Amino acid sequence: MFSFSKMQATGNDFVIIDCIDNKFEYSLPVLAEFVCNRHYGVGADGAILMDKSEIADFKMRIFNHDGTEAQMCGNGIRCLAKYVFEKGKTDKTQFSIETLAGVKKVELELENQKVISVKVNMGEPEIENLKYVIEIEGKQYQIYPIVIGNPHAVCFVKGVDRFDVEKIGPILENYKYFPNKTNVEFVEILDENNIKVRVWERGVGETKSCGTGACASSMIAIHEKWLANDVTVHLKRWKFKRSLL
Repeated sequence: MFSFSKMQATGNDFVIIDCIDNKFEYSLPVLAEFVCNRHYGVGADGAILMDKSEIADFKMRIFNHDGTEAQMCGNGIRCLAKYVFEKGKTDKTQFSIETLAGVKKVELELENQKVISVKVNMGEPEIENLKYVIEIEGKQYQIYPIVIGNPHAVCFVKGVDRFDVEKIGPILENYKYFPNKTNVEFVEILDENNIKVRVWERGVGETKSCGTGACASSMIAIHEKWLANDVTVHLKRWKFKRSLL
């Protein structure tokens, strides 16, 4: 028996588990895979385990839907930052969180003591200054690898809303150039200040959004001089229908 919270950031959803109050004697990957199952568990893209840190204010471990552990998660760390403040774990509005990708600094914006937004310093990206051309069923895809906490492969396409992410995403995720698998972003440039992105996340599948993926897409496009420095990233969103009975 343990307590948890369910949170989302731009549709990217997580189960947050406090490992300071809850002590587990069983496999964390198995636990994460179980709670993330949308039919038999709570249902989420990932599970975030919060613990004490010797080098930061808090420590975050993030497990994907399939139980694999990720180095970092932009939306996940924003959820965790809101969680620790509103659960009274800290009264700071600027603090640090240890991840497998290093210590990240977060900054909270409050309104009536509620967190309304979270800024994260994602750190320096690792851009490999190369690109792969991968052929799938006679069509070539130009892929730009980048690491920003997690590995990403950015692919620029036209008509991203109609693009077959479910088919091409898993092929690129598991391609031979990426021995540890990779997250894949399919990006359409709308104009010099706007891009639209769909994300195929490693170990999860297509998600509504991805914080590190949004950063990776923007950074590659800026690096290639296709975008200005001020960029808005348009991500996939939930569509709600409301009826009054």
